[in-house]
Amino acid sequence: MASALQTQLPPRPPTAIHDLIAKDAHELSAKLQAHRLKLFPPEARKTLRRFSSGEAAKLIGINDGYLRQLSLDGKGPAPEIGPAGRRSYTFENIQELRGFLEESGKQARRYVPHRNADEHLQVISVVNFKGGSGKTTTAAHLAQYLALHGYRVLAIDLDPQASLSALHGYQPEFDIGEGETLYGAIRYDGERRDLKDIIRKTYFPGLDIVPGNIELMEFEHESPRALAEKRPGDELFFARVAQAIASVKDDYDVVIIDCPPQLGFLTLSALCAATAVLITVHPQMLDLMSMCQFLLMTSDLLEVVARAGGNMEYDWMRYLVTRFEAGDGPQTQMVAFMRSMFGDRVLTTPMLKSTAISDAGITKQTLYEVSREQFTRATYDRAMEALNAVNGEIEALITNSWGRS
Repeated sequence: MASALQTQLPPRPPTAIHDLIAKDAHELSAKLQAHRLKLFPPEARKTLRRFSSGEAAKLIGINDGYLRQLSLDGKGPAPEIGPAGRRSYTFENIQELRGFLEESGKQARRYVPHRNADEHLQVISVVNFKGGSGKTTTAAHLAQYLALHGYRVLAIDLDPQASLSALHGYQPEFDIGEGETLYGAIRYDGERRDLKDIIRKTYFPGLDIVPGNIELMEFEHESPRALAEKRPGDELFFARVAQAIASVKDDYDVVIIDCPPQLGFLTLSALCAATAVLITVHPQMLDLMSMCQFLLMTSDLLEVVARAGGNMEYDWMRYLVTRFEAGDGPQTQMVAFMRSMFGDRVLTTPMLKSTAISDAGITKQTLYEVSREQFTRATYDRAMEALNAVNGEIEALITNSWGRS
């Protein structure tokens, strides 16, 4: 009887693919939010750990013994004294110490590295055509490194996937509302907002962020229509990001833009706003082939933009080898091939593939946020050494562009 009844019922309609995708997205979003609330309750905010006396001294650029003497003399902020007399400092303490040493002026050096009025804002666009190259991880660590070393940094999440925002404590679908991404400052209608009203503080003193979410895709959809309907005097798409950044340039030394992993209007706009470009690349043949296509398309499109009046003059452009495994023969060959082609445009130090970085990412943290005790020390030290070497090279490029020795 059951079989007879089944033959009389109309066939069950297939599940529409958009409904299935929406269902999966909502379920995943809810699970991620639950995971986030478990790690960080609603009333909690991400905070930055304390730094040991040795770490603080290294960040400031002084000897640990000198820092201890300052503490004993009651100069500068007082550290917290822990078990066995270990001293530790908050990052706010470290910033106060920089200011104290800068004002005392006992040594002919700078402790607060802010740019002077005649030193232009550095805008670094971190780009790659292919996902998985470590682009967002690179942008996050670079922004945090510069903030830790005393620079005033603005990070802009231009990727609709918003991983950079999530790393800094902002869940894109819950914490970021309409007009609260860079799109709010570059949109084509009359509802454009000032960028300073969109910028948010992070738990890193000296590091602010313009968060991202799916709203950024509106710029990709609206730009073709705006180009087709362009009237004399209208701003072209590639000028909008640069103009938004220019409105807050006096507040920052460096801007780091995490671009989407595709060559669209957002990425082109970021490249036009940039004073420098950092291209991340995983040293595998398929990734190099993908990068080749990215470079060819970028060149063609930027030539068109340049003819339309876009600024294509950069202080520097560098390739950063990411997720490098020194024991992998083919990867070593790929790196050697890149160096033979591009010379010193490839950063000297590759960023190593490390379980320390991936493990920190599980809790939405970077390596600069976690303490050494949470990992095997050799693993942590190896990753941190490579990370600091990479970011130190980039810092040197920034200061050289300012004419500093």
